[in-house]
Amino acid sequence: MPLPLIIGGIAAIAGVAGVGSGIHGGVKMKEANDTMKLAQRIQERAVEKFNQKNTEITELMDNLGKQELEILSSFKQFSDLIEKIQGRPEFKEYNIDGVNLPKYEAEELKKVSAGAGVLLGGIGGAAVGTAGGFAAAGVTTSAVMAIGTASTGTAISTLSGVAATNATLAALGGGSLAAGGGGMALGSMILGGATLGVGLLIGGVIFNATGSKLSDKADEAYSQAKRTEREVDKIVAYFDELSFYAVRFKISLDYIEEQYRKRLTILDNIINVDKKVEWQEFSDEEKILVENLVLLVGLLYNVCKVKLVLKSEKEDELNQVNKDEIYEAISDSDKVVRELHCIL
Repeated sequence: MPLPLIIGGIAAIAGVAGVGSGIHGGVKMKEANDTMKLAQRIQERAVEKFNQKNTEITELMDNLGKQELEILSSFKQFSDLIEKIQGRPEFKEYNIDGVNLPKYEAEELKKVSAGAGVLLGGIGGAAVGTAGGFAAAGVTTSAVMAIGTASTGTAISTLSGVAATNATLAALGGGSLAAGGGGMALGSMILGGATLGVGLLIGGVIFNATGSKLSDKADEAYSQAKRTEREVDKIVAYFDELSFYAVRFKISLDYIEEQYRKRLTILDNIINVDKKVEWQEFSDEEKILVENLVLLVGLLYNVCKVKLVLKSEKEDELNQVNKDEIYEAISDSDKVVRELHCIL
């Protein structure tokens, strides 16, 4: 065969091979592009799901924390009213169907009330999730800590606003608790670390070798997006569990607070409007009302001590919902309320 024909045949074959390689590279690029777009959709859906649930649980926990602080803050009004009653009996520790309620101690209630007031004053300027952090850690404990001393040696109770709130969070070691502690912090870390700029890898690539590299990058992006999706599902499951128990805790708390507030208003009228301050002047119904009110305050004191969240010992693990104590608090509340006289 003449040499020119041989050379021409080789060139033709090489040309066909080149076209085949180019087509193969183009197919890889399209597949990689599709994979990248899928990864981006998975990632965006996961982030949106996390943000929505995080907002919901933070709002719920913040409302609950604020409600508990407002209840504790009102204890000063209660103790001031009780202290005006002359010749009143000593309200000792009480046991109702296995539920131990603390005895009436004016100074303790005033201390808790003052601490709650300090924290309420700082919540307005504090970060979202702060009040929920107090609920997660136990509001009564948080309020007591607010009367303590900050690391600077300054009494927290002398601070004001956000400074007092931050000092209490630091004392509790729960500055990042927010709506369930590590759940939110861990979620942010995972999302921050796993989010990829998936669109940046797609470009005008013309060689098959580069197409292979792009395919590898697309697979990596997809793998990371699926990891984000799995982690978000775990965090959302935790948020859903916390929400389930927090809602039931709040329903119970709402009812106790309703019973407490009604009686507190009536006692305020008896003392400050009717001007009755001698225990012997109180009718039997009024005496029962006072006794019931003392029991309700003891119950609220205990209920607000409940930690809704148990902090994980490991930084990279989600916290746990304190289901046992929450259920116990709800059960105790039902027992006490059932034993109260219906007289208002």
